[in-house]
Amino acid sequence: MRIILLGAPGSGKGTQAEKLMDDFGLPQISTGNLLRQAIADDTEIGKQAKEIMAAGNLVSDEIVLDLIRISLDSPSSQSGFVLDGYPRNIAQAESLDVLLTSINQPLDHAVLIDVDSDTLTKRLSGRRMCSLTGKILNIYFSDQSEIDECLSSGGELIQRSDDNIESITNRINVYREQTEPLLEYYKSIGLLIIADGNGEIDEVYKRVLKLTNMMD
Repeated sequence: MRIILLGAPGSGKGTQAEKLMDDFGLPQISTGNLLRQAIADDTEIGKQAKEIMAAGNLVSDEIVLDLIRISLDSPSSQSGFVLDGYPRNIAQAESLDVLLTSINQPLDHAVLIDVDSDTLTKRLSGRRMCSLTGKILNIYFSDQSEIDECLSSGGELIQRSDDNIESITNRINVYREQTEPLLEYYKSIGLLIIADGNGEIDEVYKRVLKLTNMMD
């Protein structure tokens, strides 16, 4: 199964990608991870990317596609993959289609993990880390007993600096403007599937499996 996962920040698409990877052996291809690994390994592409990023510029789509191509050449990707975080716009989607067609690995589905804006804001603005255990909690969604356990043990609930309302609103707006047009693109070529992303992680996962015909 060859899948792209789409969704706004806080939609949980990364979590769903990890579950697909664990249960079906599908490699999670994250362009951010690919870039970091290439730089750490000091590959030729990694050197190019490092120089571009050091100058404060964005890495070109061509370099990202080269990294994806290399990843897809590995034996672990032959039975399928989950692309997470790419493409972000229609131009990238079209280039990706050309690449996947050229290596005879066309997409099966583009799955949108659909979550309403209010829930996205609560998921991100309510996110906290327990200073004692490092456990990620949410002041809106976590059981009160989990929050009390951290606090009663002398821990603090720490909020990431970019999890403020202003930053979150901007991130969601950027997603809406830049990425949502992808939905029409994938709908027009018959690949778009919309999964309700509200509720517990396992509930969302079952919806994804059912919609992609991966459920036993």
